[in-house]
Amino acid sequence: MSSEHTSPLRNIKLWTGLVFFTLVMLGLIYLWHGLMQWLEDEQRVPLRQILIAGERTYLKDEDIRAVVKRGQTGSFFDLDVDKVHDDIEALPWVYKSSVRKEWPDTLRVYVVEQTAVARWHDDMLLNQYGGSFQAQVPEALSDLPMLLGPGGSEKAALEGYRSMQELLQTTGLRIVELSLSERFAWQLRLHNDIDLNLGRTEFMGRLQRFIDIYPLLLKEDKAVNYVDLRYDTGLAVGWKEPGKKTS
Repeated sequence: MSSEHTSPLRNIKLWTGLVFFTLVMLGLIYLWHGLMQWLEDEQRVPLRQILIAGERTYLKDEDIRAVVKRGQTGSFFDLDVDKVHDDIEALPWVYKSSVRKEWPDTLRVYVVEQTAVARWHDDMLLNQYGGSFQAQVPEALSDLPMLLGPGGSEKAALEGYRSMQELLQTTGLRIVELSLSERFAWQLRLHNDIDLNLGRTEFMGRLQRFIDIYPLLLKEDKAVNYVDLRYDTGLAVGWKEPGKKTS
């Protein structure tokens, strides 16, 4: 057969193959697009379960579920785990969290709740590591000590409180308020309304001096208002008005 007859036949086969390949590729693209739309359809692949684990006292499950649903409008496949994680950790009582998807329609959330050990000023709480967080103080925690100090001194204030409360443990006295000034001078208020001024240096030794003299102060017929211990030796005592003695 001459080349004049075979060339048109080859061209027809080439174009037929090209058209077939193009149709196949278009079909695959169409199917892929349809599959993705199906997967992203919230009604076809919805997030059906939010399973929450971890010990919780003040953290409410409905708050966690609400923040997940509020920030996610797509399907299970469209759900952004990193965003959910950040939204959950922004909740007041959440210290840490982990979030993972579980096929085909479940989100598993594990939370570690904040442990409040003190109040920080009037609107914050401190956890056991000295980290501050903002949350409403539950009635069960209303007797937490109040710590006051400049910004960034939370950990120092908590460590000072723990050390001084441990020193006071054998006396039956309890710190209800601790104040740390801009110059890092310490002041305490005890549960019996006695104010202690400890100053900036040797505050633990000065507190011990108060503990040593406290039994003698109790023998007085008048109640102690404050004790100023900012002296190398000795102390100054202020007394309450008659009739206002406290135990």
